[in-house]
Amino acid sequence: MTLFDAVSFQDKLLFTKHLSIMLSAGLPIVEALTILRDQTRRPAMKEVLAKIVSEVENGQNLEKAFGKFPVVFDPLYLSIIQVGEESGKLDKSLVYLADEMLKSSEFTKKVRGAMLYPMIIFFTVIVVGGAIAVFVLPNLIDLFKSMDISLPWTTRALLWVAQVMKDFGVGIMGGTILAIFGFMALIQTKPIKPLWHGFVLKTPVFGTLSNYSNLATICRSLSIMLSSGLTITRALKIVTDTTPNMVYKKYLATWLTTVEAGKSLGGEMGREKYWAVPAIVPKMVEVGEKTGTLDKSLLYLADYFTSEVDDIAKNLPTVIEPIMLFGVALMVAFLAFAVISPIYQFTGSIHK
Repeated sequence: MTLFDAVSFQDKLLFTKHLSIMLSAGLPIVEALTILRDQTRRPAMKEVLAKIVSEVENGQNLEKAFGKFPVVFDPLYLSIIQVGEESGKLDKSLVYLADEMLKSSEFTKKVRGAMLYPMIIFFTVIVVGGAIAVFVLPNLIDLFKSMDISLPWTTRALLWVAQVMKDFGVGIMGGTILAIFGFMALIQTKPIKPLWHGFVLKTPVFGTLSNYSNLATICRSLSIMLSSGLTITRALKIVTDTTPNMVYKKYLATWLTTVEAGKSLGGEMGREKYWAVPAIVPKMVEVGEKTGTLDKSLLYLADYFTSEVDDIAKNLPTVIEPIMLFGVALMVAFLAFAVISPIYQFTGSIHK
């Protein structure tokens, strides 16, 4: 990890916004960059700006100077800066960038917020279940074996689990942790990653959330670049390179080839092989192509899918909570019956 990796999204957002204000006020680019360099208290951002100021003072254009730091400034950011410089509207390009970065940040927070609740519940269940299996169940073995009664099947099953955890509990827990890390590493490998991404997109609820999140990001990125003056082929190339989902990366690469061949993007998107793309997408893209307002059509789609993600995020706890509670209730009922039943039988036999 380099120093430049420490530049946060918030650092970049504030820098973009402040630079746009200064340029709109008429300050020369070098002076604006120097002021921002001197004002920032973040060491990583200060180092980046110091090098950018040096590059610009030596006659380098802003896009090339920013391009020295690909970890900080992604291809989308650099492309819009380049268009702004070439058109003489750098201040407006920066204003547009800052606005869209803020929308992107809010959208990311919504997605993470939607995933946070089920992850906390799942983690809690795993921790509590593991603690019971390792520390509680083994202590029940001697207790139940000392009872001269016929044990119900639930208790026998619980005793078997308890015996296994007593003999191999540490190994099982360690193996489980290793298996989780191994699985996480496996799904990042080149042959497995596309299969995993496709599987996630097909899962109920979470698949829809992931799908709409990808579509919102792709449509918004394409809309930003087209509105800034980039060609559709260049915009598709940048989005193809920056999209993390392997299913959509493959789709985008095919769409880029189609557009380069002079064919309709919307017509290609509507083909059945693009199973993850809802019908509204190709229809809106075709309308945009025919009317010359593709950027506006894509922006409409981005807002539409962002709204859908927002709705899913709000409703997800309502869907997940009953399922989680039902599962926990079943586990508690099983444990209670398995533990209390033999004790009740034992006390009953004493009174007789």
